[in-house]
Amino acid sequence: MVPIQHIHPIFVHFPIVIILTVTLVDIVGFWRRHDMTVRSGAGTISTGLAVAAGLFAVATWYLGGLALDFAESGGFSSPVAETHEGLGGATALAFLIWGAVRLGLWLRNRGIGSMAVAIPAIEIAGSVLVTITAYYGGILVYDLGVNVAKVAVGG
Repeated sequence: MVPIQHIHPIFVHFPIVIILTVTLVDIVGFWRRHDMTVRSGAGTISTGLAVAAGLFAVATWYLGGLALDFAESGGFSSPVAETHEGLGGATALAFLIWGAVRLGLWLRNRGIGSMAVAIPAIEIAGSVLVTITAYYGGILVYDLGVNVAKVAVGG
């Protein structure tokens, strides 16, 4: 059985990659004048990615809370962890809402016309948010070594 504190690092890459992928898909779709909110091939792929990003972000945030609880039970404490947890919660909520909005637009099956630029613009902002969140997660692992076993070097 995988220890609970190791499940968050396994999951964390999914929402990051999916969020960046849906952003790229929607930038290309906008540039090629595809309506990404209708039930077309591109619209369905884009919507599916947005919904998956939201669901994986929530799961990752939840698992991150468990990993932090485990670290804190062992005596770990850091304001970086609190910052990362807050950003993770904001990212999860933002992409859960975004996935729901995208699903609603897709189910409606009507284009949004001149507002189409909002789709990639919102996702670019979300990509920045997830990148900042990941930066703080990287500090936790690589600088502070939270939930990472230390190994002897050269011995």
